[in-house]
Amino acid sequence: MTGGYQNKILRVDLTNRKITEESLNEELVHDYIGGRGFGVKLLYDELKPGTDPLGEDNEMIFTAGPLAGTNAQSFSRYKVFFKSPATGGYFKTSSGGNWGAELKFAGLDMIIVKGIADKPVFLWVNDGKYEIRDAEYLWGLDCDDTHTLIREELGDNNVKISCIGPSGERGVKYAGIFSDRRACGRGGGGAVMGGKNLKAIAIRGRGKVELADKEAYAAAVKEQVAGYQANPQFSTFSQNGTWIAEAINALGMYPTKNFREGIVPEWENLESSEYLKLQVRKTRCYSCMVHCGSIAKIASGRYAGSWTEGPEYETIWAFSGPVRHSDIGLTIAADKLCDDLGLDTISTGSSIGFAYELYEKGIITKADTDGLELTYGNSEPVLEMIRKIAYREGIGDVLAEGTREAGRRIGKGAEDCGIQVKGLELPAYDPRGAKAHGLNLLTTNIGADHNSGYAPQEVFGVPIPWEVDRFAPEGKGKLTKWNQDSTAFLETGILCSFMPSMGMLAEDVYGRLLLGATGIKDFEDPAYLWKIGEKIVNLERMFNVREGFSRKDDTFPKRLKEESVPEGPSAGSVFEEDQMLDEYYTERGWDIKTGIPTKEKLEELDLGFAIK
Repeated sequence: MTGGYQNKILRVDLTNRKITEESLNEELVHDYIGGRGFGVKLLYDELKPGTDPLGEDNEMIFTAGPLAGTNAQSFSRYKVFFKSPATGGYFKTSSGGNWGAELKFAGLDMIIVKGIADKPVFLWVNDGKYEIRDAEYLWGLDCDDTHTLIREELGDNNVKISCIGPSGERGVKYAGIFSDRRACGRGGGGAVMGGKNLKAIAIRGRGKVELADKEAYAAAVKEQVAGYQANPQFSTFSQNGTWIAEAINALGMYPTKNFREGIVPEWENLESSEYLKLQVRKTRCYSCMVHCGSIAKIASGRYAGSWTEGPEYETIWAFSGPVRHSDIGLTIAADKLCDDLGLDTISTGSSIGFAYELYEKGIITKADTDGLELTYGNSEPVLEMIRKIAYREGIGDVLAEGTREAGRRIGKGAEDCGIQVKGLELPAYDPRGAKAHGLNLLTTNIGADHNSGYAPQEVFGVPIPWEVDRFAPEGKGKLTKWNQDSTAFLETGILCSFMPSMGMLAEDVYGRLLLGATGIKDFEDPAYLWKIGEKIVNLERMFNVREGFSRKDDTFPKRLKEESVPEGPSAGSVFEEDQMLDEYYTERGWDIKTGIPTKEKLEELDLGFAIK
C-alpha cells in the first residue's frame, strides 16, 4: 500500500494487559476501503453470535479513514464499532474534532480493544510507544476533568483524548465517548468502555500521512474545495451549523410531547438568529473549511455562565420538544452537563420526555421522581433528571436502560410510550412528515439513526438524485436505499455526515481523492464505490440477522403508525410502515417476509461467507 494508510493496527487485550501491532490486510483494504467498511467486516469476523455487549469478548474498534490527517476537507472523523448494550446488535458511532487525525499521525489506522482490565486504566499511544496506565484516580471524574488531568500527567496539552464520564462507568445504556466537546454519542459505547474499565485513550502523534500521487491528490482537493464554495448551502451551514429548529418546526415535524405534536410552542426562541446572539467564537474539525461549530455562552438569567460547543440541532430539540418548552438557556446548560457526564443528548432528552408522558398519565408519580414535577412546560426538573440518569439515582436508574427496557420494567402501558427502533430512541424528526427520512430511521441497522441515510430531499428540498413529495410513501424504498448506500461508501473515508446532506461532495470527486491518496485504481470508479456502500449495509444487516434480527425489528411504535400528526403543515399524516418496507426490501433484494438479504444478493456483493 503506497498511501493513505499507515498499514498498522494496534490490538489491546485489557484482560492480559497485552498490546500488539499487526499490518493491514491488503484484501481488507481493497474490498472495504476503510472506516465503516473496516469496522463492520472486523466486527462480523471477530465477534461470536450472542456476545455479551458488556462482557470481555465484545470488541471496540476505533478507526479513521484513508483520507484522515490529510488536507482533504471534512474527512478526519473517527468511528467506533461494537455490539451495542442499547440494541443488542451491530453499532457504529462517529465523532469529529481532532482525534481521528491524531490517530493517523501516531502511525495507526485502527485500535482494537477487547477484554476487561482488573482496575480502571487508560491507554497511552505516543508515536509508536504504548502503555496501559492507571486510571483509578480518574474514575468518577467528568469528561472535562479527565481531559485536564491526563494532559497534566502526560505533560502535553496537545494530547488528543477520547474518554467516558460517570455515566459510562455506571453502564448507562446511552453513555457516549467524548473527545474534548465532540461525542461518539449513540448506542452505549461509553457503557462498553466502562464495562472494560477503560477510562480513556490518549494519543499523541507527530508523523504524517503519505500520499500515492501528490499532484493528483492536490487537484482532487482543489476540486472538492471549489465544490464546497459553489454549493448554495455552504455559507449558511458555515455560519449556523445545524441550527435548523425553525426549519423543522415550519415543516410541522418537530417532535413535541414525546412525538404527540409536531410544533413546539414559542419555537422562535430557538431560531438560529437567537443562537448567533450567544456565539462567542467559531470552532472547526481538523482540515475542514466549513467551520460549522460554535461556542455559545449565556450571559445572564437562570443559566448565566453556562456554555457549550454547539448545541447541535438534535440537542436543541432534545431539551425543548420532549418537555414542550422553548428555553435557549436550558438547551445550552443541558448540552454542557451531558458532555461533562458523558451522555448522548438524543436518548437522554427522549428518556426525560418519556418520563414526562408517564407522569402526565399517572403511570409514575412524585413518589417515583423524588418530588420532581414532570409537567409539560416545566423545564425546572431537566438538569436534575440528567444527573439522576448519569448516576443511576432514583428514577434515573430505570431511565438509564433506555425507553424500550424502561417501558418493560415500569409496565402499566409504559411500553407504548418508548419512541424507539431496535432500542435506539428516535432523533429530532417526526417520520410521519418525511417518509424517506422515516424509512431510513426504521431500517438502519443500528436503530433510529438519522445520519445513516439522511433524506435532504425531504428535509431541505435538495433535488438530488430527484425531487420528491415528502408525504408520498411511493418511491421511498428506492430513495432510502440510495441515501443509505451513498452514505455508507462516503463513510469509508470517513466523510462528515453533514456533507452528503447538503449535496456538497460528488461521488466522482471522492473517487479521485481516494485514488490520489491510495493509488488503488478501483477506488476511482463510482460503480465500485456504490457496490462497496451496498456491501457494507448488507453485511451490517447480516451481523444483526446472526443475532436474531429480522423484519419484526424494523418497526415503529404504534403511535407513529396509527395516530396522525394533530396540527401544522404535517397534520393528518401517519407512517405507512408495511407498504414502504415491502418496497424497500424489494429494492434491496431482500426477502420481503423476513427482511433478510437473499443468497443471490449476498453472492452478488461477494458476501457469500455470510450465507450460512
